[in-house]
Amino acid sequence: MRALVANHRHVDSCRNGSQFLRIVRHLIALSCVVSAVAAVAAQSPATGSKAPDFTLSTPTGGSVSLAKETAKGTTVLVVLRGFPGYQCPYCVKQVHDFVEHSADFEAKKARVLLVYPGPPAELDQHAQEFLAKQAELPPNIKLVIDPDYKMTNLYGLRWDAPHETAYPSTFILDGQGKILFEKISHSHGDRTSAQDVLGQIAAN
Repeated sequence: MRALVANHRHVDSCRNGSQFLRIVRHLIALSCVVSAVAAVAAQSPATGSKAPDFTLSTPTGGSVSLAKETAKGTTVLVVLRGFPGYQCPYCVKQVHDFVEHSADFEAKKARVLLVYPGPPAELDQHAQEFLAKQAELPPNIKLVIDPDYKMTNLYGLRWDAPHETAYPSTFILDGQGKILFEKISHSHGDRTSAQDVLGQIAAN
């Protein structure tokens, strides 16, 4: 009788072990799928592809759609570091450079869209403080905020580290939203200048 009970316990143990192994295998497979999806989602759009559309707000609450901007002609999309806890001096310098060349962009019928990402708390106010360091933006240059990293994540540009927000990046899009040029920097100071962008527009 004892042998029979022991045998039943052994059978139950084997069944439980098999079920456990099946669960582990399912979890591993699910983990691989999730990792693959995350990897795809994190990929930045490549030159020659269509830029993913998005709609963000200006610091004063206005709505700006990328699709509507590109429909007007060549669009330069510049992703700044935004507010990683302070106003990035490299971003201030880069935007100042683009503002100084706004007439040159206008001559090429190009518009500039600046994206200012950061934690959602008071990001609109931080963006307004950032703009206060610049001359008034001309009509062909707009700045929008990305308080929940919606656009940043969509483009695979999230710099997920302490005191970081997004990889500084520049994209040139044609009137159909196709990416003609892109540069994604993995350091604070490696920025595309206005002259670089104007040269790329001329080349395309």
